[in-house]
Amino acid sequence: MRGYRPFDFRPFDKSSDYGTISVNPFIVLGTNPTVKTEFEALVENAKACTICAAYLPLGPRPVFQIHPASRILIVSQAPGRKVHETGIPFNDASGNRLRDWMGVDRDTFYNPEKIAILPMGFCYPGTGSSGDLPPRPECAPAWQDLFLAQMPRVELKLIIGTYALKWHVGKRQGANLTETVKNWAEYWPSVLPLPHPSPRNNIWLAKNAWYEATVVPVLKKRVSAILNKT
Repeated sequence: MRGYRPFDFRPFDKSSDYGTISVNPFIVLGTNPTVKTEFEALVENAKACTICAAYLPLGPRPVFQIHPASRILIVSQAPGRKVHETGIPFNDASGNRLRDWMGVDRDTFYNPEKIAILPMGFCYPGTGSSGDLPPRPECAPAWQDLFLAQMPRVELKLIIGTYALKWHVGKRQGANLTETVKNWAEYWPSVLPLPHPSPRNNIWLAKNAWYEATVVPVLKKRVSAILNKT
């Protein structure tokens, strides 16, 4: 990890719509710990995070994929149950469709030096009456900005879902998800709002066939150009 400065121990307070979350992300246990980079310590502590454990029906299992060399960042909602069980992001039907939209195979998709995956909630939040629950509100304020600061080479952010859009697009988004996706060119070429690739979203995709006919080919071309840079 040459080129990345060692971590320090400064705690921080992240204010958000959910209040203030106090986190010290760089604590490493042990009397004589091996010197770690800030990135390595951040990943280690995020994987051990339990700040919302009391609300997770299957317990904490943070799932994300990140590397300082990542060129494309996928910001999603939260892992589903299948992803929780395997620990592999987008290891489901949603992932199959997303990879098809991007025009990449599994080997490329799961290469963190090329593609990073940073959910708004790292852990499976459980299921409600109409599907999976929203990402836990404690997670994004604790980790999003810290991880984003570790990825200086990202050229394209793919933003999936309303929670991710609120964090990464903010007031620039439209009145609803459909309007935001229709106005995709306003955010291009550094950001692209996506409809959710889940099979549960088939009705939306059928009603909005223009998306796969118009936007997906442009997305594939951009992804290919970024990943094929030397």
